[in-house]
Amino acid sequence: MSVATWDVLLLASVAFSFFLSILAVWLAVFRARGQVNAAAVAPAPLPRTGDKIAANDAVVQWSPDLLRQILENELPDGDLIVVSNREPYIHERKGDRVELLVPASGLVSALEPITRTCAGTWIAYGGGSGDRETVDRDDRIAVPPHKPAYTLRRVWLNDEEYNGYYSGFANEGLWPLCHIAFTRPTFRAADWECYQAVNRKFAEVVFQEAKTDRPIVLVQDYHFALLPRLIREKLPNAIIITFWHIPWPNAEVFSVCPYKEQIIDGLLGSSILGFHIQLHCNNFIDSVDRFLESRIDREDGAISYGGLLTAVHPYPISIEWPGRDMVPAANDNARSRILRRFELPADMKIGLGVERLDYTKGILDRFHALDEFFQQHSDWIGRLVFLQIAAPSRGALPAYQLLHKECLDLVTEINERYGRGDYKPVILLDEHHDQTDLLELYKGADICVVSSLHDGMNLVAKEFVAARSDETGVLVLSAFTGASRELVDALVVNPFDASAMGEAFHQALTMTDEEMQERMRRMREVVRTNNVYRWAGSMLIDAARLRNRTSLSAPAVQPANTNPHLGLRSSA
Repeated sequence: MSVATWDVLLLASVAFSFFLSILAVWLAVFRARGQVNAAAVAPAPLPRTGDKIAANDAVVQWSPDLLRQILENELPDGDLIVVSNREPYIHERKGDRVELLVPASGLVSALEPITRTCAGTWIAYGGGSGDRETVDRDDRIAVPPHKPAYTLRRVWLNDEEYNGYYSGFANEGLWPLCHIAFTRPTFRAADWECYQAVNRKFAEVVFQEAKTDRPIVLVQDYHFALLPRLIREKLPNAIIITFWHIPWPNAEVFSVCPYKEQIIDGLLGSSILGFHIQLHCNNFIDSVDRFLESRIDREDGAISYGGLLTAVHPYPISIEWPGRDMVPAANDNARSRILRRFELPADMKIGLGVERLDYTKGILDRFHALDEFFQQHSDWIGRLVFLQIAAPSRGALPAYQLLHKECLDLVTEINERYGRGDYKPVILLDEHHDQTDLLELYKGADICVVSSLHDGMNLVAKEFVAARSDETGVLVLSAFTGASRELVDALVVNPFDASAMGEAFHQALTMTDEEMQERMRRMREVVRTNNVYRWAGSMLIDAARLRNRTSLSAPAVQPANTNPHLGLRSSA
């Protein structure tokens, strides 16, 4: 056969092979498209332990009903117990009557709908002056008052316990240790003793409130680092989900704490240990690796310590959607009411900041950025008012007293520099506001500024987005918040750069309606999808998987190193 003939046959073979490849690709695409279309019309199944549907699957519509189904199907024998320092309802005595207060708290905003949905028990410090008058003989009260859905169990602390555990160890020690805000942490042996004692007291109450030997206990935040281990000793088969709401520092910074090994040991009593973002999970795992003997699976985020397995995963916290107060009212004139309340002209632009008065929130940095903004854009003097909600917080601590004074001085300085007649560019409201007041401010503001120097998540950003059913308003958001990982359509800023943050204010105030609405629409979809029910459901699904894995591989966990302060409950 001639060379030419071979060439022809070779070319034909190559062409035929190429045709078969194209055909195979086309068939694969056609088959995949058919599967996608079938999936699109099929109902979204309930996420189950053995299914491939992950907790973050976009087809799952997270709701109270779905959360109840998860509890019934995946954890049918577990009663829900929430433990936090702050209570969701506070009773304060005012003269001859007792008033009910609902604290403006991100933690309460996230957990209250979960506890309400699951008809659980919430254990918290009873600090209200009228709290003792409103509970029954077992220190319980059914809440919410207008439509009881769960039980609030109050725990009483004397002044020495509260000052040492809360004001001292938690907020002068752990809080500055975990935040990059350049405030030196203070650790005192007496505070540590109080911290241990209060954690033991709360463990005893958890044991009293548990209806079964396998409750689901949601331990909240840095006030209770020792609690998971103490609960594990009393209720070895409990599902203990601990959520650390603030950042976790790197191992080098954490080494400053003189009680680091005990804190890590306490947290590793958890079945699940959650943080807002992966970086904080990594920092915790690095700390364990450095200070304790353990087996670590970094790929799966699992730590084996003392014969127990703890999963360390990120669970970005969120808010209720739709919130009970977030449904837009007919003819909602929030902006008009704000203008009347503060006697502002109709064309005044409104900036808003909402937080506790805390040095991690970047309030002073925000005011410095506003100063820069007015210097660079003097035509906005008289056209913008910034409303700053700064709820009093930890006022007995020197660092917070100093911050309050610095805020007052800086606001006075800015108002004197740029004020004209009745016009004051900054209105500082250093008082508590209820959710109804905050919702009106969220709805009526043109821009909302979240300038935290370091924040685990920051739910103010999400509350502002959720309130904007009109799809207007601009969010200016610190890059050092967990929320900035999700709300990428905010104007993300470095709060340490006052000049750049001032320019972000200008960008927000001059943004076109089309861009503003598109950004807000995308952020609202993120908050709608990643709501608080997804946050809780994700942890519960992971806890169910962990329980099933444990039950298949080992007998029930037995108490180990039982703390002498926590005796076993009698059968009587």
